[in-house]
Amino acid sequence: MANEKFILFYQFKLFMKITRMNLLEELKSVLKKDERLVSDDKLLKNRIVELGLKLDKDLIKLLLSNKRIKEHFFTEVDDILVFDKEKFMKFVDNKKFLPDSYTAFTQNIGLMDEKGRYFKQIPKNEVVLVWPYKDCILEGGQEKEDEKRKEIFHNEILAPDEIDRLLDPKVFTNFKRIDAKREHEVTEIKSTDNLIIKGNNLLVLHSLKKRFAGKVKLIYIDPPYNTGGSGDTFIYNNNFKHSSWLTFTKNRLEVAKKLLTQDGAIIVAIDENEQAYLGVLIDELFPEYENHCVTIVHNPRGIIGTNFSYTHEYAYFIIPKGKKTIGNRKIEEEYVDWRGLRDNGGESLRTDAKNCFYPIIVDKCNNQIIDFGEVCKDNFNPEVNIHKGDFVEIYPIDKSGIERKWRYARQSVEKVKDLLRVKIVNGVYDVQMGKDFGMYRTVWIDKRYDANEYGTKLINSIVPNNTFSFPKSLWNVYDCIYAIIGDDKNAIILDYHAGSGTTAHAVLELNKEDGGNRRFILVEQMDYINTVTCPRVQKVMENLESQKNLKNFDKNRNDFIFCELRQLNEEFIQKIKKASDTTELLKIWEDMKTHAFLSYKIDPKDVDENAEEFNDLSLEDQKKFLIECLDKNNLYVNYSEIEDKQYNVSVGDIEVNNKFYGKL
Repeated sequence: MANEKFILFYQFKLFMKITRMNLLEELKSVLKKDERLVSDDKLLKNRIVELGLKLDKDLIKLLLSNKRIKEHFFTEVDDILVFDKEKFMKFVDNKKFLPDSYTAFTQNIGLMDEKGRYFKQIPKNEVVLVWPYKDCILEGGQEKEDEKRKEIFHNEILAPDEIDRLLDPKVFTNFKRIDAKREHEVTEIKSTDNLIIKGNNLLVLHSLKKRFAGKVKLIYIDPPYNTGGSGDTFIYNNNFKHSSWLTFTKNRLEVAKKLLTQDGAIIVAIDENEQAYLGVLIDELFPEYENHCVTIVHNPRGIIGTNFSYTHEYAYFIIPKGKKTIGNRKIEEEYVDWRGLRDNGGESLRTDAKNCFYPIIVDKCNNQIIDFGEVCKDNFNPEVNIHKGDFVEIYPIDKSGIERKWRYARQSVEKVKDLLRVKIVNGVYDVQMGKDFGMYRTVWIDKRYDANEYGTKLINSIVPNNTFSFPKSLWNVYDCIYAIIGDDKNAIILDYHAGSGTTAHAVLELNKEDGGNRRFILVEQMDYINTVTCPRVQKVMENLESQKNLKNFDKNRNDFIFCELRQLNEEFIQKIKKASDTTELLKIWEDMKTHAFLSYKIDPKDVDENAEEFNDLSLEDQKKFLIECLDKNNLYVNYSEIEDKQYNVSVGDIEVNNKFYGKL
């Protein structure tokens, strides 16, 4: 906290050059006269910034009403007063002016504005919060096997008028088609291609809209859980932790929703830290959808807490309202409940339904049902089994010789043939029925969901020495996506919190089993996409290549295209984060002054003149400061500027991007 206050003070000096603190109080007093800028007797900083950027007439008049403020923020030019908007913004955009007023948040239920309106009630031209340059960094890992993973979030808040380029479609680069054995050149991205994209997921989602709007059948995400550890808080606005996380999630869900097909669905994995808050958010963002919360026991050993040991997490299934979207769950053979096909009890006699008395013909060589005979005539009274060479006819006659009936009439029994099996007891052939499918329940308990056995150990066997401490069980994800797209062999599945690539693994596993052509799109910003995610998916494909007798599996489509967003300021952010000392950071700063897009809040001369104070900061605070100097609207190259020579996009990349966005 001390370091944070120190760097904010340093920024205050660099940005404002104002040392008379009583001016702060005077400006606050003046601004409080405008009821639009006040809530619970506190000034709303974002509202002030927004109206200042818009040159709001009433705000200007208010500022002119005070002589001292007028002298400080207005300049006279040929008898005309000119408002120094930049100076005003720099002054207001300082935590010493308004420490904690970015968000009005009440009772930790939902994010509201100063008028008490929730997300869906706030007009689009009002406050917008985005996290443009980093989703999360996995920090440290687990010290104990049952410990929760630790994650840290970085974000920035941009007023609406500052977001003019941020969400425009971006340029993709570094294309590679990767199959089980090698990499290949990419000249176009086909509609049948799997994709793995490196880059900020909010910006990638906006870039995917043109190509994939209305085409994605399922979005499965396992977002950061906001677990509450010391390394797991948003740097900015810590007092509004839940609202910050909700807004982070909201911005992405809003654009992701536009990619869905009409019958498409979204699944969001979450744990107890944000489960209740997320449920409220989903209800607001998806009023035309059903929202079902499923409990999944993923850690039977439990995660030790103060009062309880947690063994489960949750999955929200967001599905179209009033439609049959969830398919049947598969039941493993060992759990199938087999029962006799022959009826018993009341109304089970042959005379109760004559068309249910017929022979079932079995090949004795393999004990497989090969056919069904015709309904027997009334005067035909057979034995329970009639042997005819290599075949046997089975009739619904019980141990006492009473003629009963099959549970299915002759005209419908062939529809359930795959559910039948032959059972031989004491030389007597009988027929049983067992359903290997059933309706999904709201609590999932299966040893296959164990995240340690089928998550951590599984990925370690594929990509040894990886950094993932508690990835999802493959079968947890498999069963989730199977519930939605098990019967859709051509579905597109999107995961924009890709992590180690479990979703792609599950899609490939499902395609292997039924010969499907489902495609995956993964999005991940962290560097482990190159060391874990892609190698894992490639290794799974390699394993598929080596397997024989895969039913209808198309090995010619056993590949994926890798690409990433073409960096601008993001390149400097990565350099800053990797810098090992102040000397290296100062070299990066010199490069930034020449080649980076700096924030309008920054005057490079001010930074250089205060180099001594910069040197006094800790290395971490130096990094934070330099990152804040960058304009977040220019993190990546916009597609609209792909042919601008200053960005040096290759001819090949231009051609692939044009094909992707439909220009060619």
